[in-house]
Amino acid sequence: MSAFDRAKRLFAELAEISADPPGVTRASFGPLESAAHDLIRREAEHIGLEHRTDSIGNLYVTLPGQDRTAPVLMTGSHLDSVPHGGNYDGAAGVLAGLYMLEQLAQGPQPPCDITLMAIRAEEMIWFPEHYLGSRAAFGLLPKDAPERVKRSDTGRTLADHMTEAGFDPQAIRDGKAHLDPRRIRAFVEVHIEQGPILVEARKPIGIVTGIRGNIRHRFARIMGETTHAGGVPRQGRRDTVMAGAELVATLESWWLQTENSGGDMVLTIGEFSTDPAQHGITKVPGHLGFTLDMRSQDSNILDQFDHFLQSTVAKITAKRGVSIDLGPATRAAPAPMTAAIQTGLIEAARHYGVEQISLPSGGGHDCATFAEMGVAAGMLFIRNENGSHNPDEYMALEDFLCAAEVLTQWARKAVWSKLWR
Repeated sequence: MSAFDRAKRLFAELAEISADPPGVTRASFGPLESAAHDLIRREAEHIGLEHRTDSIGNLYVTLPGQDRTAPVLMTGSHLDSVPHGGNYDGAAGVLAGLYMLEQLAQGPQPPCDITLMAIRAEEMIWFPEHYLGSRAAFGLLPKDAPERVKRSDTGRTLADHMTEAGFDPQAIRDGKAHLDPRRIRAFVEVHIEQGPILVEARKPIGIVTGIRGNIRHRFARIMGETTHAGGVPRQGRRDTVMAGAELVATLESWWLQTENSGGDMVLTIGEFSTDPAQHGITKVPGHLGFTLDMRSQDSNILDQFDHFLQSTVAKITAKRGVSIDLGPATRAAPAPMTAAIQTGLIEAARHYGVEQISLPSGGGHDCATFAEMGVAAGMLFIRNENGSHNPDEYMALEDFLCAAEVLTQWARKAVWSKLWR
């Protein structure tokens, strides 16, 4: 069986085991995420590769090098998915890494280990901690995360789900690191693009220049007063929807000004709702829940937005007599990709005859964790129709092969040179 045929079969197996019409669901630290890891472990054994799993649940598949003490060259991505999502988000990067290892195993033994990391719990929709699996691998998660962080669908703690899956949350409480950045030569992640740029450019792959940082509020709410829709005049109301609408409009105006001045930013209010059991057509709503996700490649813009958000909340609170609680915030720093790796990936694409363009990543990826830790980092995007985080994701297998071959060509050259610096 060729490495490409293996990848095609594994994509089909992943879709079958995690089918959840209209898409697929592999919940973080759930049985189907674990089943996906089992598939990769099984194939690693068939190829003859080494494998191990850390106490957090991350899987490492390794082609041994001549010097087992030398810093390792790494690739990888995640295997969890959003609910009813597509089959390629995350999985494409893991299978590209497996393809690369199988191809390189057929040549001379590399001078250092080359490792694929199948990462746990990247999709923040399950647990409100960004890059949970990769940050845990570096010992970066808050020590109270196992008890404080709860999964969105069950309400049970991270510790409960980790223990149920056979892993040890004590490693997080102890700040135990499974990865040492000094022991990693470079990390390159393959991922489907989650926007339309490659489709519109008619290019199969893209070389990522950087990953946007973000500020997220998952559990924001506005509290006011529930009153009669006909009996209370405007000036006597503490209307949470009107307050929320003003907040959204004010933030969008700031976004437009930032764009017009040449700044990089995107803003999403992903949830915005009252409780229909408490509110209705004849009630002034006294409670509103919402989420907020702001992203930028510029740390200064992230800081400026956070200050503007806080001041806007204070003004609307005073003006409308409501209480606005943004809840806990998570923040991820922007992660520029290493210039030498970008150049190396471009050269590898030219060697393989693949057209490519350079572009930023609007979505967050585990690669950002490695960059934050000072590891030389890079990303390859694969063209993807119909966006991401939905069941209509479409990645042509021919485009996947282009990315997998470019990754392989880059790694083949990188392990014998200082291409990552």
